[in-house]
Amino acid sequence: SEPTQISSAFAPYTHHSIRLSKTMLISGYSVVVLVLGVSSGAAFSVGGTFLTASQKAALEETAAKVATPGKGITACDEGPATIGGRFEAVGIENSEETRRKYRQMLFTADGCEDYLSAAILDPETLYQKDDNGVLFPKVLSDRGIVPGCKPHLKIYTLPGTGGDTVMQGLDSLNVRCKEYYDAGARFAKWRSPLVIDTKLGCPTDLAIKANMQDLARYALICQSEGLMPIVEPDISLTGDHTLEEAVDVNIRVQAELFKAMIDHGVYMAGSTLKPNIVNPGKACPISYSVEDIAKANIFVLEQSFPVAMKGANFLSGGQTLPQAAGRLSAMNKIKGSGPWNLSFSWSQALQLPLLDLCKGKGELQFEEMSKLYVEELKIASAAALGQWQGNDGDGDHVGKKAEKKKKEKKASEDSTTEEKKGLFAALFG
Repeated sequence: SEPTQISSAFAPYTHHSIRLSKTMLISGYSVVVLVLGVSSGAAFSVGGTFLTASQKAALEETAAKVATPGKGITACDEGPATIGGRFEAVGIENSEETRRKYRQMLFTADGCEDYLSAAILDPETLYQKDDNGVLFPKVLSDRGIVPGCKPHLKIYTLPGTGGDTVMQGLDSLNVRCKEYYDAGARFAKWRSPLVIDTKLGCPTDLAIKANMQDLARYALICQSEGLMPIVEPDISLTGDHTLEEAVDVNIRVQAELFKAMIDHGVYMAGSTLKPNIVNPGKACPISYSVEDIAKANIFVLEQSFPVAMKGANFLSGGQTLPQAAGRLSAMNKIKGSGPWNLSFSWSQALQLPLLDLCKGKGELQFEEMSKLYVEELKIASAAALGQWQGNDGDGDHVGKKAEKKKKEKKASEDSTTEEKKGLFAALFG
């Protein structure tokens, strides 16, 4: 064949230029030697081709700040109705001013910046100011905490899927992202919730693909407007599925996510993962140790999590602080040569104990709350370094059967104690 014909034949399979080096005679056959060369000025083409070098650097810098070892994210992006429900549960009025003062405490508690790399804000909070008239994004930035915003809207149930959902909000997302960037945000976070229901076959392939495509498209739009995207595939704790079933679903979801991101041309080094901690369902009858759960999580990450991404900030998703901290700490103890920073992005695990301090008080207890908040952040930080030592059993999943026996044993012990007290009173009272 002619050299030009040979080059054309190889063209579909390589991005490199091809040139004919020489022809040699071997055993009577004419052999053409081709040399693959990179043409002048060529660059890698996977991801972020629409971004300039400085735009990529800015996104990667934000991702690196979020992935600061020993620091994590305070998730304060609950909408007015969600946070209002928490306030009302402890007898606190739900007003814009109450929400402002509460978020101010979360952003300015003495020493919180030692344990926080970032904060996720609701759009309402993004435009609020502290008592001195300073916008919250600047308050956070001045403390070395990267401010970000939640751009997604409401959940929609997909008809015919048995209850699977998608998150709405892609329409006009670029406009909102530009506004959030101009307001001081430097990243965004989009949550795509999924539920495991083995009886109904959820999540369906349709739901997984639809949600992961949405996350990829969101990430692409965010990067085009200067925001580092945090992608959050959130698989709920509800259900009776086993840890092994959870592992299978999480691998399917994450593999679909990263493939979709690459297909969309997302710049992977300028993005962050916010996954659920892989757990058995809350109603799972089988017990698992915290070490079992930690190994399952590392195994899932090892299957498809790109090393180009600097870290994963796990959500709490209804776990208590001891449960979430125990599992995160165990993960970091066994992650071995895993290149990622594994940290936290917690809301309920941090905030619900703070609001409990307000029960029966009628108003927010800022001094007590801020002190407890920083103590909680110390626990979260230690867990992010694999250094937290809780009580025995923190982070274990106690199966329903074992939990019932445990409660029965405690009730029996309490009954015996009361009987002894009654006998003591009768003899010596």
